[in-house]
Amino acid sequence: MQDNSTIKSEFLDFGFGSEINKGITNAGFKVPSPIQKSAIPIIIEGRDLVAQANTGTGKTAAFGLPSMDKIANQKGTGLLVITPTRELASQVADELYNLGKYAGIRTATVYGGSSYTRQISLIEKGAQVVVATPGRLKDLLSGNKLRDFSPKIVVLDEADEMLDMGFLEDIKDIFSYLPKDRQTILCSATMPKPIRILADKILKHPATVSIVDKNDATNKDIHQSYYVIEERERTDALVRLIDHNNPKKAIIFCRMKIEVDRLADTLISKGYSAKGLHGDMDQRGRDEVIKNFRNSKINILVATDVAARGLDVKDVSHVINYHIPFDPESYVHRVGRTGRAGQKGEAITLIAPMEFKELLRIQKTMGAPISLESIPSSFDLKEKELNSLANEISKAKIKDEASKIISSLGIEIDSSEIALKAISLLLSKHSATGPEHIGFSQKEAKKLLERFQNSSQRSSNSRGKRNGRSSGRNSDRNRRNRSGGNRGRRK
Repeated sequence: MQDNSTIKSEFLDFGFGSEINKGITNAGFKVPSPIQKSAIPIIIEGRDLVAQANTGTGKTAAFGLPSMDKIANQKGTGLLVITPTRELASQVADELYNLGKYAGIRTATVYGGSSYTRQISLIEKGAQVVVATPGRLKDLLSGNKLRDFSPKIVVLDEADEMLDMGFLEDIKDIFSYLPKDRQTILCSATMPKPIRILADKILKHPATVSIVDKNDATNKDIHQSYYVIEERERTDALVRLIDHNNPKKAIIFCRMKIEVDRLADTLISKGYSAKGLHGDMDQRGRDEVIKNFRNSKINILVATDVAARGLDVKDVSHVINYHIPFDPESYVHRVGRTGRAGQKGEAITLIAPMEFKELLRIQKTMGAPISLESIPSSFDLKEKELNSLANEISKAKIKDEASKIISSLGIEIDSSEIALKAISLLLSKHSATGPEHIGFSQKEAKKLLERFQNSSQRSSNSRGKRNGRSSGRNSDRNRRNRSGGNRGRRK
């Protein structure tokens, strides 16, 4: 009853049907997020929309709730959602089903690696919502395999990620098969120029909602930091930071698939609950890894950018960039995996001096600060572990089995010695590994960065002077040529 009164003062103001409101109640939604407050009234009006918001802000419900409310009593596919990856397609379909099931909404997912026949059958049997990846959807539409497929509402979700993955031409082809008389919604965390051009082509006089501060491309709930290391120290640095931060759930981003496999194997061999995720894995293997990560059967996921795109796991406490990404957009997407649904998050980046150029480019784009920090020494780690252990011991409840162990030891050992031996045993299982010091101190790293910036500035100035002298010589040569030409004509 309490949930219903909360919804009455918040979500019921949108005027959804009772079945959709029941789905909202069941999902535990109480207060609309900023993107939901802004986008839902526009979608209800039937206008096209460009919605820009960071990941984890409630975009699926923002477009899903008003769209499903419109199509709930209609036959055939009324809502088509296009997503960049199979994983995101499954997640979006599950969320829309849970929100719309009381209104009789049925969903179908369409992606590669699964049976064409089954997917087509689900759509033809009356799935009102279809969530699809670009490749398989294009195959079905271009092959004329979907009869009377005329969705009234089309959502392009995570559009910038589709651009990064090379799907832009496929998207253009897909829209050529869709009805012209439709409502179109484009969702994107960033708005690079090709996406703006695409929006101009596929949307009609759209409204625009932006929950992203143009001067702050990342979530303010995310603490961002970087550590400067030697290239050879990268894995030791990663292990030390995992031990020190003790992440509840972490995604470690790598650039290459072979690096994912090597690093996942290394972490597993050191006793961490880790698995790798990349595009060379079969779909069943990928689904199993993601399911285990979401259910906390593993707490460290080592992944490439492409494999983790669209991954929606709300309790990721840490994102770690094993290598800094090459461009700011990739950094935004990586970092956006944490700090979701109002939770705090940590984004950590390991940087070798040769990667300063990428760091400066990303810092220039980001509004939120990326702080320089130094990797804890093994002594620091031991001190933290001692304090943590002392805190755990003080809060621990005494179990009956403990008394039995004390009795079995006999009277020749006093209680203080037993306590010291027990603590020593616990400490032996929490010993810090790796060298005492890893990476550069903050002072050393600042000097290296300043030296790089000064060198880059001198190079830039030198190029400017050379260009200036070249321009001057060209001007003198042009004047002489003009003068000589005039004399020739006078003769």
